[in-house]
Amino acid sequence: QVRLVESGGGSVQAGGSLRLSCVLSGGTYCKSHMSWYRQAPRKEREYVATIRDGRQTYGDSARGRFTISQDNAKNTLYLEMNNLKPEDTAKYYCYSDRCAAWGQGTQVTVSS
Repeated sequence: QVRLVESGGGSVQAGGSLRLSCVLSGGTYCKSHMSWYRQAPRKEREYVATIRDGRQTYGDSARGRFTISQDNAKNTLYLEMNNLKPEDTAKYYCYSDRCAAWGQGTQVTVSS
């Protein structure tokens, strides 16, 4: 059974940084195509970034501030977030596009 577990969320002030992690287990082939999404209260889930066979793509809100990466040896997906803004406040989810599996999410709160 594929399992994705996120961590690294927390509360920071605007301008700060956080690094989210997502550990994959139960299906390491799922790591070939993975993404981050986020969902703020009363809003729809929003695409953040994807890494597929080493290539990265970003949504408009993430481009230039966030970096998605992987450590294949550790089966771990990362999202480095810099220059955080209050509008980045959301629950962030790891997703395996390859296996259509979601993590449980990790909360990020950015205060002004």
